Amino acid sequence: MNKISVVILTYNEELNLEYCLQNIQKLTTDIFIVDSFSNDSTLDIAKKYNCQVFQNKFVNHANQLNWAIENVPFSSKWILRIDSDEYLTDLLIDEINQKLPSIPEDVHGIFFKRRVYFMNKWIRFGGYYPTNLLRAWRVGKAVCEQRWMDEHMKLVEGRSAQFQHDMVDDNAKNLHWWIGKHNDYATKEAIEHLNTKHKLLESSEYVEGILFGTQEQRKRWLKEKAYAIIPIGLRPFIYFLYRYVLRLGFLDGFRGLLFHVLQGFWYRFLVDAKVYEIERKSKRTGLSILEVLKKEYNLDL
Repeated sequence: MNKISVVILTYNEELNLEYCLQNIQKLTTDIFIVDSFSNDSTLDIAKKYNCQVFQNKFVNHANQLNWAIENVPFSSKWILRIDSDEYLTDLLIDEINQKLPSIPEDVHGIFFKRRVYFMNKWIRFGGYYPTNLLRAWRVGKAVCEQRWMDEHMKLVEGRSAQFQHDMVDDNAKNLHWWIGKHNDYATKEAIEHLNTKHKLLESSEYVEGILFGTQEQRKRWLKEKAYAIIPIGLRPFIYFLYRYVLRLGFLDGFRGLLFHVLQGFWYRFLVDAKVYEIERKSKRTGLSILEVLKKEYNLDL
């Protein structure tokens, strides 16, 4: 039996997938692709590397990942989630091979440190490294919280461990694609802001925001209890100054400037613009926010 299975969610990932699979096969050959009906060569690449392929209609990342957890016939005791634009450093692969066989039975999840590259530049400052993510868990011991954006894996029981070495996010697609992706992300993030403010959706399995908890709990608390109460339109400016000045984002150089402006300011400002537009249309038309989202964005929440 393989000690660990890998699940990868894909949609039109021909530029990234092959390198990801070459990397993952250093760890395991038990690889499952859950595809959202790609129309490029993604599936051909998956078959080339003998991956088991499943297809499911995409709603959001949380739904897709939970579908994979419930429907993919994993044969290992552990599952590792990785995106097609990510890979594991050789040091992390060695750490997994060394530690996983003897890990305590009450450890049900493992956090990895993620480093992000933008235009081939490692973004080391601005509070962006390391980002600790729960990316490996025992079969049946974790679910993905039901969110439209910024979703995290959540253990249903047991404790977690933190591994020391890095996984890497390094997307090969161009800036035009990146902008489009973040436009889509901004819509989903706007839903989360509107839900926090107006309680639109029933609560489900969520990572709890705790100021002095884990990194993800602390970030969730700051997002929902601090950032959310700053006036709309002002908070992107404050967040950018915090990241670029106080957290030394300027040390990332020119490509870092591009990243922190686009991801730390422009993206956040776009989220606020969409929140403003949706609330304004709701007030002007008398429609509920959920009705506006369905009419204007074709999103049936």
